[in-house]
Amino acid sequence: MSTEDAYFDAMYAASADPWGFTTRWYEHRKRDLTTASLPRERYGRAFEPGCSIGALTRALAGRCDSLLAWEGVPTVAAQAERDLADLAHVRVEQARIPRQWPEGDFDLIVLSELLYYFDDADLAAVLAKSVASLRAAGTLIAVHWQHPVGGHARSGASVHAALDACPGLARTVRHSEADFLLDVHTVGGAVSVAEREGLV
Repeated sequence: MSTEDAYFDAMYAASADPWGFTTRWYEHRKRDLTTASLPRERYGRAFEPGCSIGALTRALAGRCDSLLAWEGVPTVAAQAERDLADLAHVRVEQARIPRQWPEGDFDLIVLSELLYYFDDADLAAVLAKSVASLRAAGTLIAVHWQHPVGGHARSGASVHAALDACPGLARTVRHSEADFLLDVHTVGGAVSVAEREGLV
């Protein structure tokens, strides 16, 4: 069973920033590693579901021409929309995957600290929809906490194992620490940044 909506409602009722996205060096560093791991300097259209208060959204915005960010908790989505209002190319909406999914396709999909909330069926649905929504040579980046958490439906390691087994994706980057895993996958085969720029 996927983590229920009440879990997130309770987290945000207790704190406006329950994971310390704006206050912890751990989160600042992880954001920097996430954006630095993106293989392309610029992306046309990007999608970030589960954007929370929009801390990573703001970091991604500098690399994207258009960025759609979704958050499931209505009050949090509204706050993120207000906080990101200075970025005209960023749109924040209140919606939850996989029960909802945006129309169109994307050059980049960002799945950060999200997939361990899903049971097998929902995880499979998210991965299938992600692959189907990525344009040719599109990028999927996934980042997940490694330690056990009571409210999670699965471990971060199991999420990344599922990504590795997902048809249509090729892993091009892996960053592994005791605390989190970061993987970058591309559609249509693995091509390094140096290969793309003609260095090798």
